Amino acid sequence: MAAPLYLFTGPEAGERSDAVNELLKVYEKKLGSIDVHRFYAAETSVADVISLLMNGSLFASFRFVVLNNAEAVKKKEDIELISEWLASNDGNSALVLLSDEISVEKKLENLVPKENKKIFWELFQDKKESWVRSLFQRNGFRITDDAIEAVLELCENDTASLKRECERFFVCFEKDHVISAEDVENLLSHNREENAFTLFDAMTEQCPPAERLENSLDILQKIRLSKESDSIKIIAGLTYSYRKLLTWISLAENGIYDNFQLKIKGFGSKKMQDEYRRAARLWNKDDTAQILALLAKTDISLRSGGAVFEDTLLQMLVYSIVVKNGAPVEAYEDSFAF
Repeated sequence: MAAPLYLFTGPEAGERSDAVNELLKVYEKKLGSIDVHRFYAAETSVADVISLLMNGSLFASFRFVVLNNAEAVKKKEDIELISEWLASNDGNSALVLLSDEISVEKKLENLVPKENKKIFWELFQDKKESWVRSLFQRNGFRITDDAIEAVLELCENDTASLKRECERFFVCFEKDHVISAEDVENLLSHNREENAFTLFDAMTEQCPPAERLENSLDILQKIRLSKESDSIKIIAGLTYSYRKLLTWISLAENGIYDNFQLKIKGFGSKKMQDEYRRAARLWNKDDTAQILALLAKTDISLRSGGAVFEDTLLQMLVYSIVVKNGAPVEAYEDSFAF
């Protein structure tokens, strides 16, 4: 039997989540009561995860641990801890590593048995359209082709995000109503839940810096008042987006523009391609590296400074990215002229 270490990567979060749930069902059917834990690598140390895996539970004989953002696990000592747990595994625990990226640190990936690895690619456009239409049909609704196109333009294109957004129509409309593009615009555009990714999208808008800053700060405020308010998750989402921008810039430098190669690298949807095309006009490779360094510095400050200064630090971060391309605010004496 393969070692109980799994690696599920790729941008298709919906199918990836389904795979985790199916794996959990396999273990539950075989073992009965299971202790399930879910963590983020940016928030929980690998040492704490391994400690949980190696120590028994009072309530269940088996520990099933899911670690998100596995691309952040890069330190030699962390990978060694996972290797040591794997070598001494007593059959009472399993670890599932998840990442939106296509791959993770090579030494970490090499620990995972081949049969326990799977990449979940973003669906092709025609498959997304069929998926959305099928979801509405299964719930007793009809939707026009223009409305489907509008859904795909306004939503993140992984099936988990699409399902979450589309389910709002099932609450707001009667089943005999045919969902139109106007309905989609009214419901999704006017009632959109803001998060780190919509913040990144606003920061890439093709408008003067003052306007971009105002829009971005407005979205940041909405995020801070919502269920997505956790500052560390905001930093993690922006860090993911700017790492992805580095990938886009590298592809452009190598003249790679065909849809297949873009899809492999996680840029399958037209909406995402347009977003990163705009971003690459605003920030070059050096700018992006500087922004990533600023994000890392802000993350450390947020973790050590307490909740009192969170909003100020986040606002300064957005200002530095939009107006100064990632340079620290204190490096400039002249204030930004509005």
